Amino acid sequence: MISVLFVCLGNICRSPVAEGIFKKLVKEKGLEDKIICDSAGTSSFHNGNSPDPRSTANAKKNGILLNHRSRQFTEKDAEDFRYILAMDNSNFSNIQELLSQKEGKDGQRYMMRDFDPNAKGADVPDPYYGAGDGFQEVFEILDRSCTVFLDFLIEEHGLDKIS
Repeated sequence: MISVLFVCLGNICRSPVAEGIFKKLVKEKGLEDKIICDSAGTSSFHNGNSPDPRSTANAKKNGILLNHRSRQFTEKDAEDFRYILAMDNSNFSNIQELLSQKEGKDGQRYMMRDFDPNAKGADVPDPYYGAGDGFQEVFEILDRSCTVFLDFLIEEHGLDKIS
């Protein structure tokens, strides 16, 4: 099973939306028995909370239902998830710092937008303190990035050759 974890700061805006989009894409490709995903935050600010209502509303407007409770990223996630995708440089650094002293198995770490053909390696902006249209911008960035990332996984693991 290929395991993927999306990580942002509070796990209420960007990463649960990435998780929701990715789950839908995986289902559309019929790969639910090959790929699983989750999301987490590098902070514990919102542990146990549902996604931000603005994220939920915008995702729903775009055909994605979010069903997630915020949780904090832990060292165990590096063992449980083969791919870890951070939404921005700050969260990527937090992940690296947390795992720098850890020995053993470690997930492959990427920036989410390493898979965005429009802005490779850029941060996914945090819409939390911005206007409502920021949530749509983030959705579009994540939709593009998740699509390319799934194509990467399909190619990397030869999933198009498996029935």
